[in-house]
Amino acid sequence: MNYQVVVAGAGPVGLWLAGELCRTGVTVAVIEPRLERDSRSRALTVHPRTIETFASRGAHQPFVSEGIPLPGGHFGALDSRLDFRHLPSPFPYTLALPQERTEALLEGQALDLGAHILRGHEVTGFTEHPDHIAVHTTGPHGPATLQAAYLVGCDGARSTVRTEAGIGFPGTPSTVLGWLGDVVLDAPPTPGYSYFGPEGALMAVPMPGGIHRLVGITPRDLTTTWPGDLTLDELRENVIAMAGTDFGLRDPVWLSRYGNATHLADQYRKGRVFLAGDAAHQHFPAGGVGMNVGIQDAANLAWKLAATLNGWAPSGLLDTYHAERHPVGVDLTTTSRAQVALMTAFTPEGLDLRSLLVRWITSLPDLNEHLATQVSSLAVTYSPATPDAHPLTGTRAPDLRIGDTDLFALLRADRYLLLDLTGGERLTGYARPGLHVHAGTPDQPPADFTDVRAALVRPDGHIAWAGTARDDTALTGSLTATLATTHRK
Repeated sequence: MNYQVVVAGAGPVGLWLAGELCRTGVTVAVIEPRLERDSRSRALTVHPRTIETFASRGAHQPFVSEGIPLPGGHFGALDSRLDFRHLPSPFPYTLALPQERTEALLEGQALDLGAHILRGHEVTGFTEHPDHIAVHTTGPHGPATLQAAYLVGCDGARSTVRTEAGIGFPGTPSTVLGWLGDVVLDAPPTPGYSYFGPEGALMAVPMPGGIHRLVGITPRDLTTTWPGDLTLDELRENVIAMAGTDFGLRDPVWLSRYGNATHLADQYRKGRVFLAGDAAHQHFPAGGVGMNVGIQDAANLAWKLAATLNGWAPSGLLDTYHAERHPVGVDLTTTSRAQVALMTAFTPEGLDLRSLLVRWITSLPDLNEHLATQVSSLAVTYSPATPDAHPLTGTRAPDLRIGDTDLFALLRADRYLLLDLTGGERLTGYARPGLHVHAGTPDQPPADFTDVRAALVRPDGHIAWAGTARDDTALTGSLTATLATTHRK
């Protein structure tokens, strides 16, 4: 069969990518070896930027309804929690939502939008041709080949797509083993509970359905030797050693160990092959950022694939995927390793370092804000093409209130949004394939938006251009020059 894009992997990243492509009219097949979703949820946290991304397609409400909102997050399991309540977002919180439910919601949306999800099938390799890629699969009825324009590997840290493409995955091996237990607690601690001391690190996170996730590390977990599967007795022993109680833990749903092996693909694109999510970056799950960064990979890639397939993309647009997202991966893996160092600092020196950082985070609001915006992905900025671009260029667009609507509601997967804020509808003639125009006056814009008379916002919600010229001729001239770089002539 023929598709425009084949996606390997029906995890959250692959499913969001598939849904986004379908929103643009692109035909998609998702290849997934699992016959059913895994009930064990590796990812649990949905961060503010991810909720914003869902909201930009009107797809966020089921997640908000089901998830448990938490007012902050952590960095390196420090005692001073990061406060998300003052983040510049309509969703200033994280959601505790098991990955199984995130996948279920995203799969339902993708299917409704027209994606073909082939469970029980697996990508085994591919053959790249000048004008297409032949994706080789195996399934219940034996080998088959799908023809597509592009293949995207969202198939995890052991990615077959990455391996078959010959893309390097350099990094560092595992030296630490974390553990988790999804259990019932008869006497749960207050929300946000954590412990750190010479005996180890422990956090308790409430989950929907009356379950709590207990996660932690002890000094004996600083090892490269696999000690065997985690048992309920070992979990109880670890929790009592740190908390002085087992919180009445019982009825485990899932017990697991995981390591801190950290790797980053040296190419996010190779010809007609792309990587996203864990296939591109593997790291210790510090702060619950991995799935969220992967969904942002998909958000960045989807509209670029669609623009190329739908004929309005400028030359070289697909190359910007690696240029923009690989630096995010570098920051992700670097920050993850730094947090592992803090989360395993059980020595007196390490405890003193943690105490010092806690004092700084507590006494320096700017540091708390910086770390919160970084962890939540609200701080991600893509470098502008020209050094004299407006400071807003490349940043995430805020959810401006404009008349009876807001910016997120105006975003579309298949086109840029041109905001005409001149008050005179001077830019309505610029509408074209890959671009729609909305005129209005923002209500109480943030300070860095007060002088902006027009803004061009990408489908993924990042600002491509901001114009401040008071002279209309200068404003339209700058816009015309920008559109020459964002849309094929």
